[in-house]
Amino acid sequence: MAKPWATYGVDLHLERSGPGLRRGLTDALRDAIRTGRLAPGTRLPSSRSLAADLGVARNTVADAYADLVAEGRLTARQGSGTHVADRAVPRPPARRAPARPPGRLPHDLVPGTPDLASFPRTAWLRATRRALAAAPHDAFGYGDPRGRPELREALADYLARARGVRADPENIVVCAGFADGLRLLTGVLRARGAHTLAVESYGLDAHWDLVERAGTRTVPLPSDAHGPLVAGSDAGAVLLNPSHQFPLGGALPPARRAEVVDWARRTGGLVLEDDYDGEFRYDRQPVGALQDLDPGHVVYLGTASKSLAPGLRLGWTVLPPSLVPKVTAHGGAGSVGVVDQLVLADFLTSGAYDRHVRAARLRYRRRRDALVEALATRAPDVRVTGIAAGLHAVLRLPPGTEPSVVRAATWQGLRVLGLGRFRHPAATDTPVDGLVVGYATPPDHAWAGALEALCKALP
Repeated sequence: MAKPWATYGVDLHLERSGPGLRRGLTDALRDAIRTGRLAPGTRLPSSRSLAADLGVARNTVADAYADLVAEGRLTARQGSGTHVADRAVPRPPARRAPARPPGRLPHDLVPGTPDLASFPRTAWLRATRRALAAAPHDAFGYGDPRGRPELREALADYLARARGVRADPENIVVCAGFADGLRLLTGVLRARGAHTLAVESYGLDAHWDLVERAGTRTVPLPSDAHGPLVAGSDAGAVLLNPSHQFPLGGALPPARRAEVVDWARRTGGLVLEDDYDGEFRYDRQPVGALQDLDPGHVVYLGTASKSLAPGLRLGWTVLPPSLVPKVTAHGGAGSVGVVDQLVLADFLTSGAYDRHVRAARLRYRRRRDALVEALATRAPDVRVTGIAAGLHAVLRLPPGTEPSVVRAATWQGLRVLGLGRFRHPAATDTPVDGLVVGYATPPDHAWAGALEALCKALP
């Protein structure tokens, strides 16, 4: 089947060299053919068209074409145009497939992503078609820095229904995932005079680094068996995972939630609530958002990274009204494509998002149950800690064994991270040994092998 450019002609980039226009054009075309930039069979523009593109006389192009026809590099027939001759020419070196990165292992239980093979491609494609068909022309302009109104309205309805968030579309700002939302908020924190952000003693160093690069210091909170202790903090803001802490896996109990809100009201501090996988609770109804207790002091941050895919780069912040202009002044939704916003809005309002989350919840619950069952029979000294929720579990190990277990996992071809990898460097709590197992990460066909490798690595 002929390629379109072979039939209709192509745009040409030619660097003319040599004395005279004709000589320079002939040499440029000859070089393009010799190096394979113009493949055999490629139809060249008409002499009139190329002359107009290059700003030269038509006869100059016609003469250059004639020279190359005489050399056998081009063919020209009346009524069919001028083509690169169908003859062997040196091809550019073939691009070799990238080698497997050093250290790449066949099994992967590193937390942080859902099962990407389960992304709902067909439903997303249907939503894309509907969204593009219904989109007004002005949707493709610069638009509102908070994001498309269709998405903000859909998010307000969904978050109120599914997560208990008190969300007004006017106070939602769309962002490109959690890290982008945190980046927007660091500028607001500095403007409020908050030069320190209190964080939990275990979390993601990428988030801590982002905050500190922006000029805000992070300090780990002390904690006890019920979670972080915020009441005595003198920080200007605090970042928490109240519904399902990453990586430890606990949920902030009601009394501790009330303490967090009391701290914010008493000090005027801001609470940043990271609800990264709050939809996935397996033993009961998901815990509602902390933001519902005090929308004036809690910023709610959510994303589609765990429910759909991180590659979509879709997230949202629900803000106190006074912070909306400050956040949009630092960029707002400018980094999020309008088509993706419209598609997610349709995905939410059509019910496709709920259907996908319910199916994913069932699949991940089965994986977690299989993990717990396998450990009970094959590694009884290893405990699964945290609530039955989210996309990961913490396996508590005997003291001092974490490094050796991580090495043993590598020998089994398994990539998995120890709990110490997520500990804040300034944390003062007594460290514990464990593995953070992302049971949602592998595709279905690879889950059984990854679980088997994990069991073999455990003491």
